[in-house]
Amino acid sequence: MKGYYKLNIFIFSMLAIAVIGYVWYLYAFERQIPDPYYTQTTCTAAANQEGSSKANAYFDLYFEKQVARSPEWQTYLGQKETYDQWTPMNENYFAVEQDIVQAALTYVNDSILACLCLDKVTQTSTHLFKKKLEQHLEAYQYRHHDYPIHQMRGVHTRIPSLLINAHRIDSLSDAIAYISRVRQVENKLEELITQLQIRADNGNILPRFLFPKVLETIQNLQEGYPIDSAGNIHPIYQDFEKKVAHLPQKDTLLVQLQSTLQEHWQPAYLKLSSYLTTLESQATDETGVWKMPNGKDYYQFLLTKQTTTDLTPDEIFELGQDEVNRIHQEMEAIMQTVDFKGDRKAFFDFMQTDQQFYYPNNTTGKTAYLSKVTAIVDSMRPQLPLLFSTLPKAELIVKAVEPYREKSAGKAFYQSPAPDGSRPGIYYANLYDMTQMPNYQMEALAYHEAIPGHHLQLSIAQEINNLPKFRRLDARYTAYTEGWGLYSEYLPKELGFYTDPYADFGRLAMELWRACRLVVDVGIHDKQWTRQMAIDYYTQNTPNAPNDCIKMVERHMVMPGQATTYKIGMITLLELRQKAKDQLGDQFDLKDFHAVVLQNGALPLYVLEDLVNQYIRSKSIPKQ
Repeated sequence: MKGYYKLNIFIFSMLAIAVIGYVWYLYAFERQIPDPYYTQTTCTAAANQEGSSKANAYFDLYFEKQVARSPEWQTYLGQKETYDQWTPMNENYFAVEQDIVQAALTYVNDSILACLCLDKVTQTSTHLFKKKLEQHLEAYQYRHHDYPIHQMRGVHTRIPSLLINAHRIDSLSDAIAYISRVRQVENKLEELITQLQIRADNGNILPRFLFPKVLETIQNLQEGYPIDSAGNIHPIYQDFEKKVAHLPQKDTLLVQLQSTLQEHWQPAYLKLSSYLTTLESQATDETGVWKMPNGKDYYQFLLTKQTTTDLTPDEIFELGQDEVNRIHQEMEAIMQTVDFKGDRKAFFDFMQTDQQFYYPNNTTGKTAYLSKVTAIVDSMRPQLPLLFSTLPKAELIVKAVEPYREKSAGKAFYQSPAPDGSRPGIYYANLYDMTQMPNYQMEALAYHEAIPGHHLQLSIAQEINNLPKFRRLDARYTAYTEGWGLYSEYLPKELGFYTDPYADFGRLAMELWRACRLVVDVGIHDKQWTRQMAIDYYTQNTPNAPNDCIKMVERHMVMPGQATTYKIGMITLLELRQKAKDQLGDQFDLKDFHAVVLQNGALPLYVLEDLVNQYIRSKSIPKQ
């Protein structure tokens, strides 16, 4: 029996050793697969440099190949290779794109990831590049689930926006290219109509109540001199006239543009308008992606992609409710500070209606608003060196939204500068209706869209030299960028800004707005809330005007998931900052933290968390 037990013990020991060995083999094998957070110990510095150079060269080659396929993207980057063309939007173009992406993913897996010798930055770049490709491939099945034209934006407004804001005219050839683009608007809008019909055939039509807003914007682009004898000048003609004023051939060019607008531009927009009117008769009042094939999976895909987290709709819904309750409590503290007599709803009504909080809805009021916003931005500039070790070179200007799109555009937004410095960053304020632009929100809006918000973040990202182009110029992580914007609304409070309690209330009101978005977005797209249910949630929980609430709800409908990113990104940034403070104590430096956040370009939140953890570990190592 003793021999039997000894044999069993021996066999068990051998089995245990074999299992442990097999597990170790699997672990060792897995460790050979480059992970963006894995530091190789077997590669020399020279090997890392060589492997990283090859990988980054491929990333840039792929980026340039993609840019070459998009004349519009080239224009925004300040390039003029295909200055007379528009980017195609047909099924063949999308299919070819899919093949290009699949080939790139295969190359990454078979070539780049087979090379263990990559430095840390390139490991992260490789991970981001691969993830980007994988998400693009996954999104292909949902390519007809979106709305290529709606009241917020779309092809119909992107055309004049590109011509006016990005198409520079430095020479005669640039002017000829401009006219060529105006002529080719017919083809561009024809492709748009085809895409809309494909979606309509699949039951995906814009909600009926949004059609009038889209049609009104199109109407604005069909009228004006020289298309007709209306008193207003057409925005394209007005823009072109200014841009060619320095050219000797300006008179001839203006005649050519006039005929092109009349013979090509107007018929194209009239045809689009007619088609949309027909499509409107087929539309319903149903909203939310739940109505689409595989709508539930599509919504989770959007949330995962846009928040860069694995949060479920229910978790986001609950987070939003918790944040709404917290902010309400902070608002009630401000009510006590200003000695307001009444409940929170009465205070909200007071903030909506009292004229002390609004500029006149006329030219004088609009001019005063822009002047005040400029002063707010200027007052923040001297503070930036206290917070950031690197500042952008790009200039920043404040500008009102152009008349042709102001009625349907958001209340404020930012346009990035050209990478070559030929165009400044632009903070746009929408002054169409001054009752929607309370002065108590001016500070928070300016900090979010301008500095230290999007202008700082996006300009710094463009100017980073040691990152591949796709990370500098095409890093579309909304949770990061909008999370930074919302964090930037809060940051000035720590510097002593928002001295007026009403301005601080404005900051909270804007944060509350983003918290409500978590609830309403999930409500519409997952819980099948009606339009009115969503509007009621905003009107009952925020101080925003009813029309503001309606526009926000309608934004949710056409941009599912996007509005959840702001608050999730802000919460993540504040949590990471607090973690660094707690673990580093006196060693914590806010400028160092901001450098980690900003000087790596836009990132998924989970990658940003890893970089912050690396920063904490590097500061925690005892000095020798």
